[in-house]
Amino acid sequence: MGRSVVSLTEDHITEAAVAASATRLISENSVAVVVRSSILDRVLPVAFVPVRVALNQDMKAVVTRKGVLPIYVAHLLRSLGPKLLNKTRKTGGSVASIEVPKFMAFRVPIPPLEVQREIVRILDYFTELEAELEAELEAELEARQAQYAYYRQLLLDQVDAERMAVGCLGKWYGGMTPSKSNPKYWESGDIPWLASMDVSDTKSDEIRGRITPLALSETSLRLVPAPSVAVVMRSNILRRKLPIALIKVDTTVNQDMRILVPKDGVDASYVYQALQADSERIRTSCVRTDGSMAAVESKAFFDWSIPLPHLDEQKRIAQKLRKFDALVNDLSVGLPAELAARRKQYEYYRDRLLTFSEKTAAA
Repeated sequence: MGRSVVSLTEDHITEAAVAASATRLISENSVAVVVRSSILDRVLPVAFVPVRVALNQDMKAVVTRKGVLPIYVAHLLRSLGPKLLNKTRKTGGSVASIEVPKFMAFRVPIPPLEVQREIVRILDYFTELEAELEAELEAELEARQAQYAYYRQLLLDQVDAERMAVGCLGKWYGGMTPSKSNPKYWESGDIPWLASMDVSDTKSDEIRGRITPLALSETSLRLVPAPSVAVVMRSNILRRKLPIALIKVDTTVNQDMRILVPKDGVDASYVYQALQADSERIRTSCVRTDGSMAAVESKAFFDWSIPLPHLDEQKRIAQKLRKFDALVNDLSVGLPAELAARRKQYEYYRDRLLTFSEKTAAA
């Protein structure tokens, strides 16, 4: 659901599964909406789905009635996303969700069919221009990132030192999620609470979650000192990549993470770089994807080993890689800034096109 049009899915089921379960087969040209996910803390994912599809329990889809274009509805719901979240998002619960009855009752503007078609034509054109620019910028960024990954691997392959198991590099900590139904754990909190989406988001090093001192004192959470190295251990993003982050502030973590505080003689920045270099091999060897949620097998991961030279050499290698990483990051800041400006321009015109005065009923 990270795209505006979804015509391919990662998972597939059989006709027999549809017949033998509560799921329904949605006809082509529907509009899908995420109604339960932590991503609803930030955005309402909406996609036009041109193919037949079954949904999991965290989704809803609308098949529009006669006189309503589904692509128009998809554009409209994306434009209204912030308002919809403000009006229909549930409070409390461990995972953000939408109150479906409120969502269904939300009133939206439906102009005549010819107006819908013209709005779709204009917005599809803007979307095409944005996609072309995004493809060009991402290709340039990927080339620089591949260059950096090659240099990092080359430098680490030249390390002549004994290897140490990941589990022996220091103290590893887990975490949990304080009850979302208890506002005293969350409201006005200033203690960082790291979640998998924070580590997965490579465009930002922000820790979005915040808890209160009460949550820290009344739950099993503990404040992990910086610098540390965080690894996502349970998330479907593990089907594609293994998110790893160098954490530079004291933080707590949720239950889907493990976080390392290195012992004496181990540099956190070096461990981060070494695990990043090995991340795809670790993912291939240690991640289990046969369940509903992909997960890292703890024993296999903690048995994984990296070369560990003397501390001074670790710091020298980490410093060289930080300098090279900075060059890539400078580019990754500049290119997304250009893309973000274009997206903001697109969203401005989209929202103007989709703003209507409500028609009053005749007396």
